Amino acid sequence: MINSRFEELDWQETPMGELNLRRRLEPTLGVDVYEVKLGDEYLMSSLFTVAEIALSDLGLAAVSGDNLRVVVGGLGLGYTAVAALADPRVASLEVIDALPAVIDWHQRGLLPVSAGLTGDGRTTLTHADFFAVMRAEPTKQSDAILLDVDHSPRHQLDPSHADLYTVAGLGRVRAHLSEGGVFALWSDDPTDDEFMERLGHVFANAVAHTVDFDNALTGGVSSNTVYVATREV
Repeated sequence: MINSRFEELDWQETPMGELNLRRRLEPTLGVDVYEVKLGDEYLMSSLFTVAEIALSDLGLAAVSGDNLRVVVGGLGLGYTAVAALADPRVASLEVIDALPAVIDWHQRGLLPVSAGLTGDGRTTLTHADFFAVMRAEPTKQSDAILLDVDHSPRHQLDPSHADLYTVAGLGRVRAHLSEGGVFALWSDDPTDDEFMERLGHVFANAVAHTVDFDNALTGGVSSNTVYVATREV
């Protein structure tokens, strides 16, 4: 089947701006690329999923035990969530997203990993504000919380997210973790020493991983950061 060069799969108005999902043929690579824009910002692309997958791999590698309860903040194209499901120790996976349109994309099977995500009985897709969930008293604790919503601790999609990256906000995240549980965070920026210091105030152990990946568009290497912080046992 011959692919068209460009297809808008969905467009919706949201409280944070216009949300657009599109598929296009990348002529230099000959592959279909799925992209998400919010307003004028490109949020994510299926060309660059290495760090999103590493968020799950690095976060879950730091967790001990079996029958893990995992929460993912931010559904997006689904690569972090599907990578978590690849770990056989994961007993339940709740993915929280503030945009119902994003959940709908996967329920409609619009993205390459949608079937694997929604077809796995361990998966629950929850429409909620992850940041509000973290502010609330926990009704249950998780073994891992994996977050990929904002560009970085300093560059948020919405100003209301900023409090999570403070010492007090990280303390609330910690309260949602079981003993030995892990909080892992994706960032588009290099390691932030001030944020690392805040993590160190709240968690027993904090590490910043630099994740390098080939950038087929620039011909060079790009980098993201994955922070992994562990609650004391």
